[in-house]
Amino acid sequence: MSAASAFDERGWHRRARRVRSPNFDARPDGVVPDLLVVHHISLPAGRFSGDAVERLFTNRLDESAHPGFAGLGALRVSSHFLIRRRGELLQFVSCDDRAWHAGTSSFLGRERCNDFSIGVELEGTGERRYTDAQYRVLASLTRALVARWPLRHLAGHSDVAPGRKTDPGPSFDWFRYESMLGGCGLSRPFHPEVRTAARS
Repeated sequence: MSAASAFDERGWHRRARRVRSPNFDARPDGVVPDLLVVHHISLPAGRFSGDAVERLFTNRLDESAHPGFAGLGALRVSSHFLIRRRGELLQFVSCDDRAWHAGTSSFLGRERCNDFSIGVELEGTGERRYTDAQYRVLASLTRALVARWPLRHLAGHSDVAPGRKTDPGPSFDWFRYESMLGGCGLSRPFHPEVRTAARS
């Protein structure tokens, strides 16, 4: 499948496992996504199995199932995509809609990043290395997104919500990720030292 044909006419990736989240709404009139925000998530923290993330994004998380879930049941959050450790791609919200992933955020002076961004969660903690499969799927997904929407920039959640968020964390190799994109024109206008630190 070519990058240009990866999405259907409603903004859903043809090969992603679709898990529809109710936690979305319409983007503001005339706004299209031009920013890709990379996150990490694991539930419980540090555990990479089970369906807790899917339950969180679909408002079905049972707080009594694990002490680490305390306080999460009332959250109404989502992301457009989740990439699991073995490379499985899940989609929760159409890219044409606004997923609730970035929260209070700002990018180059623009507030409310959810309005103009697409959010991708990587199953991880920010301390443990992400898998080769995750990088491959993330790069392929990014190229497909660029072929469909006018994306221009990359950011981590920590870039758009500094001091509040740390993801995707120090274990995410920005240099590796960007080198896999094949010059598709995206830029990350933050912390250039991270690019070299990730290589050491």
